[in-house]
Amino acid sequence: MSTSNLSTVDSSDRLRVPERAQCVPSQVLHLRHLPADVSEEEVLALALPFGRVSKLITLKHKNQAFVEMASEEAAVTMVNYYTSTMPTVRNHPIFIQYSTHRELKTDNLTNQRAQVALQTIGVAAVHSGNMASGGEGWGFSSSPVLRIIVENLFYPVTLEVLQQIFNKFGSVLKIITFTRNSQFQALLQFSDAVHAQHAKAALDGQNIYNGCCTLRINFSKLSTLNVKYNNDKSRDYTRADLPTGEPEPAATFGVALPQYGAAAFPSTFHQHTGMSVAAVPGSLVSPPRVSLQVAPPAGHSVLLVSNLNPESVSPHCLFILFGVYGDVQRVKILFNKQENALIQMSDATQAQLAMSHLNGQRLHGNMIRVTLSKHPVVQLPRGGAGQEEQALTRDFSGSALHRFKKPGSKNFNNIFPPSATLHLSNIPLSIGEEVLKDLFSSGGFTVKAFKFFHHFL
Repeated sequence: MSTSNLSTVDSSDRLRVPERAQCVPSQVLHLRHLPADVSEEEVLALALPFGRVSKLITLKHKNQAFVEMASEEAAVTMVNYYTSTMPTVRNHPIFIQYSTHRELKTDNLTNQRAQVALQTIGVAAVHSGNMASGGEGWGFSSSPVLRIIVENLFYPVTLEVLQQIFNKFGSVLKIITFTRNSQFQALLQFSDAVHAQHAKAALDGQNIYNGCCTLRINFSKLSTLNVKYNNDKSRDYTRADLPTGEPEPAATFGVALPQYGAAAFPSTFHQHTGMSVAAVPGSLVSPPRVSLQVAPPAGHSVLLVSNLNPESVSPHCLFILFGVYGDVQRVKILFNKQENALIQMSDATQAQLAMSHLNGQRLHGNMIRVTLSKHPVVQLPRGGAGQEEQALTRDFSGSALHRFKKPGSKNFNNIFPPSATLHLSNIPLSIGEEVLKDLFSSGGFTVKAFKFFHHFL
């Protein structure tokens, strides 16, 4: 088939074929209303996230192009997606539909140049394992392994959550989670590189929960993952016989994953706009970005904290520490077992958040364990309780130090894992740097660096 044959079928504005024929699946797709100076790379950017492109014909004088996908399945996936999401090139809407042609012939000089561009991109993808055009974020990789970073980690993200989300795009074989540079990250291996491509195109830049837990996805240089243990940090879904391994202490500034499973997270993931989960965000869709909406974790708001140092811990100490991740209502150190404490947060979401960040961290020399308690509330001491027992229970419900009581507070966007750097606020104008450094030094701590943000003064 030559371009002269194509021109007898297509006009510059409307495809002159029966409407029913436009709905018959074909590996060949017809793109209309393209910019007059559209490049082959821009056309390929629309198609490559859905699979390999076999052939390409551009009809620039008609603002059209034909793309032949390597499989009909890839073509169907592409059309289904662009049926609900308008494709654009340079913010200019275009139209994509099935072609009546079953294959493309590329026998003239113009089309041969398009094939050269296609081959060049394919070779680059094989050699580099990645591909980009103009920094727009579209890409192709032969690796089935994705590297995932979760930004703005407001809710816990578990292996089960990742598996449920990514399994919609293909068979997930292995997942490894870890913390690096105070960020929750994961490596996830699909059974096929095409599934990894589809998942990256669909999920990169989306939020797991509304307004938070943003996915940043890149292709990994690894071709396979070596999973040694099946536990809450790693999983090989092809090897049920792997040992669980001994729980490892959390890194000094790391995030320890909570000890709960998929039951805390509903298996239903849906788009806030009603679109299917397979929507492709990022550079392939015009703003605003569509967010992946998942219901927040459900459950009780009371935490059980164990392995505390009884000689050093106090209700006020626990209030300040857990108050970084939510508004603490009550704290009760158990009178007969003072290495344990119950902490009641404002809601279940804040309890999950505090648990995911503080479980496995060190406090007064002890590695504390934070789990959900069976108690729905923390009871205050009865009238007959002794003075010592009463001192171990505090009600902070009216505290002026609550950080999250104002709806929409910016503090919700400033939640991070424990680290060696602290942010101080509400500093009186009369207090200088030396006074603050002396304050921390007097507690036995070494201040390595200090910086005032003068533009906030």
